[in-house]
Amino acid sequence: MSPQSFRFRPRYRGLAWGSIGIGGSVSAIAAVLGFVTVPLVSGALGIALGAAYLASPTWRIAVTVDDHGLTVGSPGRVRFQLAWGDVVRVVASPATFTCFVDGGAPERSLLVPGDGAPAPYDIAYRKALYEAILSRVAADKVQTVSSLDQA
Repeated sequence: MSPQSFRFRPRYRGLAWGSIGIGGSVSAIAAVLGFVTVPLVSGALGIALGAAYLASPTWRIAVTVDDHGLTVGSPGRVRFQLAWGDVVRVVASPATFTCFVDGGAPERSLLVPGDGAPAPYDIAYRKALYEAILSRVAADKVQTVSSLDQA
């Protein structure tokens, strides 16, 4: 089977765009009122923070899955590789398509966040990633729960 890649995506895009929109509005009003300093700086800060979130290098990270294991990294840097045989356990919630792949250490583990999972990122095509992981990990290493906070 050919490798499949699943990119990290910003989970709070609406908040970032809201920050940019409100910041732009506040800056425009401050400019109309004679370049009032505090609102102008606050508005510019809202624009900058929203844009920085959307332009973050984190969104270049991808999870690549093949028959040998999974790899997490960006085009210029591999963060970690985990062979399927090295997976300690997978805690999976079929209701939300959330799973935690335990690689034995935090720096070698992956959370595939579903609905309600506490992660600052989302993953494109997470259902397909969830299914790809569960189809390749031995069944005795998979713990199924209704919600990850029960594990």
